Amino acid sequence: MRSLQYPIGEFEAPKEIGKLDISIAIKEIEVLPQHLRNTVKNLTDSQLDTPYRPDGWTIRQVVHHIPESHMNSYIRFKWALTENTPIIKAYDEKGWSVLEDNLSAPIQPSLDLLAGLHSKWIILLRSLKNSQWNMSFIHPETDKEMDLKTTVLSYAWHGKHHLAHIKGIIKRSNW
Repeated sequence: MRSLQYPIGEFEAPKEIGKLDISIAIKEIEVLPQHLRNTVKNLTDSQLDTPYRPDGWTIRQVVHHIPESHMNSYIRFKWALTENTPIIKAYDEKGWSVLEDNLSAPIQPSLDLLAGLHSKWIILLRSLKNSQWNMSFIHPETDKEMDLKTTVLSYAWHGKHHLAHIKGIIKRSNW
């Protein structure tokens, strides 16, 4: 069950994050929208409404979740870059996942949203100076300070993590 929940393992930030780590993460964020689109393009509604694991979200919910999560991250980057270590707003991702737009809406708007969001986010990420990667925000649920260099790596992981969920159920189901 753990391998279905974390098919690529849990996120672990390296002790030291260098320019190469950041560049790789940015590239992974850049290509995610197309990889996701290619992965789900031939799925039927019935397949989209299949959970990727027992008691897990459906593929449709995962596709809607990714841009919602990344939208929140994009805004967190903006706050960290324009305010002094702001306390960010958390959101109830499980609550969002059971709202009707995540349960039944077509996935195309979320795929388009992700593509547009990432296009803009990549411009921002590539514009950051070395010192800006150390800027941070505080997450209210953990009171933990998160710097932008760790955050960009975690969101590159996040995209690959959910893409692996979808690819895993596709492979296991022989779709």
